[in-house]
Amino acid sequence: MTAPSIEYGVLSPMLIVFGVAVVGVLVEAFLPRRLRYLTQVALALAGLTAAFATLVTAYATMSAGAGRLAAVGAVTIDRPALFLQGTILLVAVLGVMLIAESRSVQFSKAGWDDEAGRAGWGLDAFTPQASAVPGSVAERVATKAGLAQTEVFPLTMFSVGGMMLFGSAGDLLTMFVALEVFSLPLYLLCGLARHRRLLSQEAALKYFLLGAFSSAFFLFGAALLYGYAGTLDIIGIAGAIHVHTTDTALALIGSALVASALLFKIGAVPFHSWVPDVYQGAPTAVTAFMAAATKIAAFGALLRLFYVAFPALKDEWRPVLWTIAILTMVLGTVTAVTQSDVKRMLAYSAVAHTGFILTGVIAANRGGISGTLFYLAAYGFSTLGAFAVVSVVRDRDGSEQTELARWAGLGRRYPVAGAVFSLFLLAFAGIPLTSGFVSKFAVFKAAGQGGAIPLVVVGVLASAIAAYFYVRVIVLMFFTDPPENAPEVAPPSSLSVAVIGLTAIITFALGALPQPLLDLADNAGRYFSS
Repeated sequence: MTAPSIEYGVLSPMLIVFGVAVVGVLVEAFLPRRLRYLTQVALALAGLTAAFATLVTAYATMSAGAGRLAAVGAVTIDRPALFLQGTILLVAVLGVMLIAESRSVQFSKAGWDDEAGRAGWGLDAFTPQASAVPGSVAERVATKAGLAQTEVFPLTMFSVGGMMLFGSAGDLLTMFVALEVFSLPLYLLCGLARHRRLLSQEAALKYFLLGAFSSAFFLFGAALLYGYAGTLDIIGIAGAIHVHTTDTALALIGSALVASALLFKIGAVPFHSWVPDVYQGAPTAVTAFMAAATKIAAFGALLRLFYVAFPALKDEWRPVLWTIAILTMVLGTVTAVTQSDVKRMLAYSAVAHTGFILTGVIAANRGGISGTLFYLAAYGFSTLGAFAVVSVVRDRDGSEQTELARWAGLGRRYPVAGAVFSLFLLAFAGIPLTSGFVSKFAVFKAAGQGGAIPLVVVGVLASAIAAYFYVRVIVLMFFTDPPENAPEVAPPSSLSVAVIGLTAIITFALGALPQPLLDLADNAGRYFSS
């Protein structure tokens, strides 16, 4: 018997990430508590950097239209997969830096006082002891002792590894395993908020229950596709549909169920109900990472299914995606206008952006693929930066303040924080010289070339509505008097400063000089469009 070929070389980025996650678990088991934080942070950042370096090498040595099968066909390594994996790794580096924020400052008469809270230092966004009942004596003792839930780092690394595998899966079984590997850690992370723990636990429970339903849809759809094609291999399913073009009812039902699970992960209407509650209740650092990375991974899987497995069903799935994209854009923008919480507003903004990105998928041409890839990268960095700013706006007890009315005058009192947050909002609105403008222009142009003119019209109108509530927040921050109980901007550590600064620079750079990334996305998209 011949041993199967695993192709460890092309799998090395994912193997490094999973290896670091396993080592992180061992660190929790064997290292003294005082050494775990620095070890876990250094290990995670080093692992992500090493994985990105190996990925860049693999991308540079791969021809534009070629792809390689690894792990007995379970994983497809091609340029779209490597582009998405690289984006996920970069987002993960910034996400880990936010998660690693360990300052626990309190406001005194003299201002923000690090020393007052030094005895209670721990991971800033996370509860010091997950097993303690919210508000209990055990929780207060753990907070005073400065305990840190450093298990969040290996959980994050497992999630990153699953996301990397999700968009490069070569068969539906591998895709399902990847879905669970990156989802289960996120369910846990969402319930570990340091403040408003009951809201955080409620968000985690909702995310878990709805995620379980979406996983069931995926499995049922995969079973139907296996019954139709006799294989779970994505290319094999495409071949079966191509051969049996007159009898595709079972394939349509199976593909619809699998697509429903992916639409849940990207937060498309009508599978979006979890988004505002989870974004609001989860620790803001987790929300930032999840909002950016999950969308990248799920759209990567969506592209692979629709362009590789189901291209022969294009005439059937395009009208359905048209309807979903229109509903997602309209409902996301209209509902965002009514929100009074910053995180919920950004959540419905994320729903609207899902609709915008879907226009690139619907275009069904090379421009739509490259525009979608560019949009995912640009939106990921802007979202991380926006939530990073939200994480430093605090009440005097150190808890985050996300009530929109309380942000009045924030930009006048803290002009740097206000200006940076305004930049991210303008990018979401699609204002020129920001990455958001180039992103929307790319997908709308491709959709127009693909014959989806009505979809482009709806997208432009939805963008105009969205611009209203983004500008409303800017006006509130700079041209409205602050309330008596106005929140403050807690002095961020070097980690948060780096995340906010880098994402702001990237947001502006991709708006002013987008061509290098557009070319990279175009080269990556050739595989799906060929």
